[in-house]
Amino acid sequence: MTIAEFRQELIDKRDYFYQFPWPATTYGHWTAGRYFTTFNDYHFNVDGDGEIIYTRPLDEVPKATWHRNTGSIAIALCCCYNARPNDMGEYPPTEAQIETLAKMFAVIAEVFDNPIDREHFMTHGEAANDDGYGLYSGEPDCRWDLEQLCDQDEIGTGGDILRGKAQWYLENGV
Repeated sequence: MTIAEFRQELIDKRDYFYQFPWPATTYGHWTAGRYFTTFNDYHFNVDGDGEIIYTRPLDEVPKATWHRNTGSIAIALCCCYNARPNDMGEYPPTEAQIETLAKMFAVIAEVFDNPIDREHFMTHGEAANDDGYGLYSGEPDCRWDLEQLCDQDEIGTGGDILRGKAQWYLENGV
């Protein structure tokens, strides 16, 4: 799916999101898999080459972010199999995936007239931290998706990096 096709799909399904009394919120995930293995728990997957794969209709509620799925858009990068903090393993997010996700955030912001901020665009790791099941929560089923984009990044910076890139694309064109 091209970024233009992605934009059109959002436009076509915009009314679905407007039925809710809150703005559409987008959650960024990783699959904890390999670069070309997709999962339909999310609306979109982004493979290792940065290609967008539509895996679940936008008007279906995903099973992606605990207690936050209704009226949300779930996008997962196909990566991070066996990842650990500061050791993203053999399948870290690729530059192509990171740039594609940032472009997708920018298009969503444009279509829904949402600001690119933490309220409207979060990583699953950020949501998990807010809800008590983040990386340092002690929960055995913790989530830290996109809290770190590469081994050199500080843990907790992934969302800000993605939102910064998305803002650049929004201002400079996708």
